Amino acid sequence: MKILITGGHLTPALSVIEQLPRDAHVLYVGRKYALEGDKAFSLEYQTILNMHIPFAELKTGRLQRKLTIHTIPSLLRLPLGLAQAMKIVSSYKPDVILSFGGYVSVPVAFAAKLKGIPIVIHEQTLEAGLANRVIAPFASKICISWQTSAKFFPKNKTILTGNPAVATILDHIKPTKKQASILPKIVIVGGSLGSHAINLLVEGALEKLTTEFHILHQTGDAKQFGDFDRLVAKKNTLEKKLQDRYLPIKFIDPKDIISAFQQADLVVTRAGINTITTLLLLNKPAFVIPLPVSQNNEQRKNGLFLKEHGLGEVVSQDSLTAEKFFNYIHAMIKNKDKYINTKELSELLIHKKSAQKIIDIVSYEQKQASQKKTSKDN
Repeated sequence: MKILITGGHLTPALSVIEQLPRDAHVLYVGRKYALEGDKAFSLEYQTILNMHIPFAELKTGRLQRKLTIHTIPSLLRLPLGLAQAMKIVSSYKPDVILSFGGYVSVPVAFAAKLKGIPIVIHEQTLEAGLANRVIAPFASKICISWQTSAKFFPKNKTILTGNPAVATILDHIKPTKKQASILPKIVIVGGSLGSHAINLLVEGALEKLTTEFHILHQTGDAKQFGDFDRLVAKKNTLEKKLQDRYLPIKFIDPKDIISAFQQADLVVTRAGINTITTLLLLNKPAFVIPLPVSQNNEQRKNGLFLKEHGLGEVVSQDSLTAEKFFNYIHAMIKNKDKYINTKELSELLIHKKSAQKIIDIVSYEQKQASQKKTSKDN
């Protein structure tokens, strides 16, 4: 079976890829670069290549949520994206498309529809992403992670499979001994791309933070901001004992993020649903700073979902200064015993075989398409 996998949500895609049968052939279609107008490689590009899986770059445009210098050029790339997708699909000739949302998936799905190739999509969020809502009318099957997403999709082809990342997270949770340290450990992540806004807050509060905490900080590698290099330079201005308490890194490999979170006393993060899911499964407190331009305020809703479970505080990016940022972290660590999950996680845990369910659906759609083709040829 030849599967073309696409979409911006890498974690659930990797979970499915890991469980595909050995005779499955995969082509991953995605972004080579992390940001528009930037030459930093995307995490999906680096990860997929490291897994020795063929990767096809798709240079398409997207509807931006705020006006930037890239807005018009991005819109002009939409026809190019569709033409590229048609070329990729025609060349690879997949039996089925498996899409994990995000703007890159849209032209691929349109190309697949024009070619008569079945499309299976997976929605990982609590509601529904824009790309999946666009694709849904001509998708063969729609897999959802949460029952709350069902109302956004046609009932006759929507299946509650759960999030395949859950099983991967559970598999990677190992008994660990925290490294002996007098100081609490803070892990700061900004999503797969890093967060310039969070990086600036860390930079402004770095001396105070390292006075009280050990910090592991995932900065991303956006060339337009140069955050990693600037933070390394800032670190080197600190006295030696404070330097030793701060570790900036560009990326944390997806398979290592669980271990990093387990070692933390507190996680500072955006509010992507896979990160929130991981925190829930680890029962790990977090200071959540939602991405302010996420679709339908999705990230704020995700953050509040974690807070409702007793595990976090949610603060808008616009209200934060470096001083307030430090004060929130200081207060949460001081009162960390109050951050305990008091709710059942049954909806997460009940779908431990989500990846296999999705693979079964993909296989079924492939067989149905093959039978139709045979009947037509006869």
